[in-house]
Amino acid sequence: MSFSWPWALLALLVIPLVFAVWWLTRLRRRRAAVRVTSIALVRTALPGRSRWRRRIPAALLTLGLAVLAVGAARPQATVPVASSSATIMLALDVSGSMCSTDVQPNRITAAEHAATDFIDSQTGGPRIGLVTFAGTAVVLVPPTADTKQLIGALGGLTTSFGTAIGEGILTSLDAIAQVDPSVAPTGATASRARGAGYADDVIVVLTDGSNNRGIDPQTAARQAADRGVRVFTIGYGTDNPAPLACSSDQFGGFGGGTPVGFGGGGGASNPFDADYAALMKISRTTGGTFYRAEDAGQLSTALARLPDAFTIVRKHIDIASWFAAGGGLLIVAAVALSLWWNRTRRVPPPAKTADR
Repeated sequence: MSFSWPWALLALLVIPLVFAVWWLTRLRRRRAAVRVTSIALVRTALPGRSRWRRRIPAALLTLGLAVLAVGAARPQATVPVASSSATIMLALDVSGSMCSTDVQPNRITAAEHAATDFIDSQTGGPRIGLVTFAGTAVVLVPPTADTKQLIGALGGLTTSFGTAIGEGILTSLDAIAQVDPSVAPTGATASRARGAGYADDVIVVLTDGSNNRGIDPQTAARQAADRGVRVFTIGYGTDNPAPLACSSDQFGGFGGGTPVGFGGGGGASNPFDADYAALMKISRTTGGTFYRAEDAGQLSTALARLPDAFTIVRKHIDIASWFAAGGGLLIVAAVALSLWWNRTRRVPPPAKTADR
């Protein structure tokens, strides 16, 4: 908790002042004490109070004054809230190995379904954009809140040669820069100010291979880090060789709809060769997280965990009104209890004696 007006905490000095006035009042009462001849009469006139009944109102009053004094300093609480200005760029690998059938029915189809579910779950939330990369990277859909456009684009993914992970990151950065002026495009020099924190925008890279085209992914990661954009990476697929099989629509770069080997040959298997170390380093450099997904279920789980990591931001909320209400209630309770317990009982008149 922080304070907008910390100097207002000096109001807490009122509490010892109240105690000083109370002590002086008691001292004067003792000096002005009068002697009475009947203690029983005094006990009858005064309300029956125990020691804790005398102390509770004083304690409530003291606490109420303290709460009001803290409220005067305008306390602020730091709470997690959903960010409505975030941009999520999904950079999807569409290299030929995504036709591997080690993930049923194949990697690219399972990825389409998982990404569709993820986009559906974010309806009304952050903007989402799509980038696909193989030998090069292209923006399939710029950041948008149009769920139907995003899902429609996922249904038309086609594979091609190569895996340009670094290009996918840079292309995603440029797409973010188009909608967020605080993020510089890749052609400009950018350096995040120390203490400025991360940008609301993030990149999610899903790949089943290692970079073999274009710019080095670590160079691209450093550019993302300079802009405060975190990159979350997902290493996708298993280590088990499996035939490649995609539909005729998905074989965009291979020109056929029958099972083929990696690279367009006639082989029947394709080992999973994702570079885990490189993916982890990308995430570590940018402040993101690496996830491992060997099947469709793990991929869906990894995507479902992502929003908690980057769509929740911490904001300062003024809670002075809560302290004002709480302090007022405590003081009212103290006064009410004091009046109730200090009410004077009426002394019954002396009994009349019968005349003889």
